[in-house]
Amino acid sequence: MKINIIGVPIDLGADRRGVDMGPSAIRYAQLQPKLEELGYEVEDEGNIEVAIAEMCKVTNPKLKYIDCIVPMARRLAGSVATSIQAGNFPLVLGGDHSISLGSVRGAAKHKKIGVIWVDAHADFNTDKTTPSGNIHGMPLAALSGMGEKSLVQLWDEIIPVIDPKKIAVIGARDLDSGEKENLRKAGVMVMGMEQIDRMSLVTVVEKAIERISRDVDGIYLSFDMDSMDPQHAPGVGTPVPAGLTQREGHLICEMVAETGKLIGMDMVEVNAILDIQNQTAALAVEYILSALGKRIWSE
Repeated sequence: MKINIIGVPIDLGADRRGVDMGPSAIRYAQLQPKLEELGYEVEDEGNIEVAIAEMCKVTNPKLKYIDCIVPMARRLAGSVATSIQAGNFPLVLGGDHSISLGSVRGAAKHKKIGVIWVDAHADFNTDKTTPSGNIHGMPLAALSGMGEKSLVQLWDEIIPVIDPKKIAVIGARDLDSGEKENLRKAGVMVMGMEQIDRMSLVTVVEKAIERISRDVDGIYLSFDMDSMDPQHAPGVGTPVPAGLTQREGHLICEMVAETGKLIGMDMVEVNAILDIQNQTAALAVEYILSALGKRIWSE
C-alpha cells in the first residue's frame, strides 16, 4: 500500500498559535523513514496551501476565520479524495482539528465510512452553541450536517457527509452543555473517560468498532493528541487532565488496525511551541505506526 502524507499547517481553528508547526514537527520525528521500515511506499505530498493568520480577519466572532478555513478544507478534501481514488492511504498531519472538515469529507466522497474520533473533546459545537467561536470545536458537527451552511456543504449538497450513528468519540472528558445536546440529538456514540474506566478500554473500542464499521466501506481514524494525558503529550493547545495513558493510545490504534478497514487517518493538534523536545510529535508518529500495523510482538 502507498501512503500519501498530506500536511495542513493551520492554527486558525484554535485558540493558541503554534499548532501550524505540527506537520513539520511530526515529519521531523522521522515519520517517513519509520513508515518505510514497516514496508510501506511513502510519498510526501507536501502541505496544503493555508492562509496565515495575519492575512485573515474575524468577520464573525462565532465562526472565527471561517473565510480562510473553508478554502483550506476544500483543497484538502480534493487531495484526500484523489489519494483514496488512486488506491492509496491518505495520512493527514495537522494543524488544528478544523482540518477534518476537509479530510473526512474527501474520504467520504466515494465511500461510505465510519469514523473513530479520539479526542478529549467531541468537536460537536455549532455557531449556535460554541462558547469560543473556534472552528476546531465544530468539524464533527458539520460533517454530521449540523451548523453553519458553508462548513456543512463546503461546495456541494451532500448532507450529512457522515451518518452520525457511524461516529464514535473515544476519550472525551471536556464537553460543552450545548454540544452535549447536539450529540444526543444526532445519536453519536460517546465513550468518555468514565466509560473507559468502568468498562475497560478494550470493551469500549470493541463496542465503537462494532457500531461504526457495520455496512461501511472503510473506517477513518481522526486522532487528536489532546486525547492523551498531558504528562504524555505536553505539546497540545487544549490540554485536559486525566486523559488516556501512553499505552491506551497505542491500544486504540492497534485495535483499529486489526479491523483491516482503515482507509485514512488524521493526526492533529501537535503544538510544537508548547512541546518538550518534540515529545508529543514523536508519540504521534508512534501512534500512526500502530494504526498502520506496527506491533511489539506478533506470531
